[in-house]
Amino acid sequence: MRDRRGKLRILRRIERLIGGNPGDARPIGGGLSELRIDVGPGYRVYYLREAEVLILLLCGGDKSTQTTDIAKAHMLADEWRSTRGAEQS
Repeated sequence: MRDRRGKLRILRRIERLIGGNPGDARPIGGGLSELRIDVGPGYRVYYLREAEVLILLLCGGDKSTQTTDIAKAHMLADEWRSTRGAEQS
């Protein structure tokens, strides 16, 4: 990522998320949420929280790729869940 300011803001938000404070985030369905980082082109990070402790970062992008990124995040979450289910069987 070339945008150093954006990268720093994203890393700070991930640290806050790990600490339980996602800040500006919204649910996007299926247990997924979107972190909205209001810098540069409007960065987005998509994550899945399973139980209380696991946070799985799925993908990211910016406002211009939001629709595609959300679809990708849902696909990755479904893949992760199916793989996890197979491992637990």
